[in-house]
Amino acid sequence: MAAVQKIAPQLKTVGGWLLSTAAGAGFGILQFIVAIIIAGVFLANAKASGAFARTLAVRLAGERGADFAELAEATVRSVTRGILGVALIQSILAGIGFMAIGLPGAGLWALLCLLLSTVQIGVFPITIPIVIYVLATADTVPAILFVIWSLFVGSIDNFLKPILLGRGVQVPMAVIFVGAIGGFITSGIIGLFVGAVVLVLGYKLFLAWLHDFPGRPMDTAR
Repeated sequence: MAAVQKIAPQLKTVGGWLLSTAAGAGFGILQFIVAIIIAGVFLANAKASGAFARTLAVRLAGERGADFAELAEATVRSVTRGILGVALIQSILAGIGFMAIGLPGAGLWALLCLLLSTVQIGVFPITIPIVIYVLATADTVPAILFVIWSLFVGSIDNFLKPILLGRGVQVPMAVIFVGAIGGFITSGIIGLFVGAVVLVLGYKLFLAWLHDFPGRPMDTAR
């Protein structure tokens, strides 16, 4: 009992850190789920939402409002494909590998891969410890195949993102990516979309001001 009392301050510090970390992780997961639900609602009413956004943009920004609304819509689609889409592909492929090797709790690990890939950390923080575990417990051939599969899954975003992110929007991929990451840092999952839209619109407004071609329609798609 005396020994426990001596280390009680350290235990309180560690316990407080664990509690705050768990609360932050729980809030992040909750925010992720809410963002997916909101995205699903808007997707189910995509035409009506798009028409409302264009009407509102025209009222606020005049004749170019429709162009800005279309650009924002295209940017959201681009972020959905290039970030959420790639994260979903990676998590599914990782889950297939986890189930094939017989990893306990494969679905939970795949969900963690989805979360980390969405926030642009990648799946390697999950797959590397699992690879070490598999190499220590599984037979040689399945373990080697799992290592190769994990390397493929962890690297697939390097060539999928350039293809999907920025597709359909005549804006450099770096602008969309930086906006999405900056938005995530400041506002969480929802910021992925808000940050990308704000930076893309700002980029287009800057180009329009720089060239100043009155009445020239904006290019929103390749």
